[in-house]
Amino acid sequence: MSTTNGGPSAENVPQLNVVAQYIKDFSFENPNSPQSLTPRQEQPQINIQINVGAQPLSDTDIEVVLDLQGKAESSGSLLFNFELKFGGVFRIRNVPQESLNAMVLIECPRLLFPFAREIVATAVRNGGFPPLLLDPVDFVGLYRQKMAQMAPQQPAAQA
Repeated sequence: MSTTNGGPSAENVPQLNVVAQYIKDFSFENPNSPQSLTPRQEQPQINIQINVGAQPLSDTDIEVVLDLQGKAESSGSLLFNFELKFGGVFRIRNVPQESLNAMVLIECPRLLFPFAREIVATAVRNGGFPPLLLDPVDFVGLYRQKMAQMAPQQPAAQA
């Protein structure tokens, strides 16, 4: 006989498992090579956009896709651009409904990001440039921003 000291029993413990992770779509372009590879005096302007999408696959499985898009420009000339859709299938069990959305849009992308970051760094390096090491992403901040955009505009409470 085992006790749980008032905590959830073993079969009711929240679980998050990575079932699979994969490149769903990937493109790297170096359209102005070899001129784009010449040494430059100025640092290139780098623009990165990150989005997270999710789609249920079953009662317990959810596909989460990180969409990373970026480009580097210097003196008005495009050096390179990339688009990576990196996905994962996650099995989530025993998570309260009110916490599920946050887990899917914060914890799942947090687990995928290091792998996507490595893919981008390697592709940029293989394209003839120094590796592009993306800064860590604040998925909590992105989640809050997305929730704020989705929330209906509430009039200020009157005293």
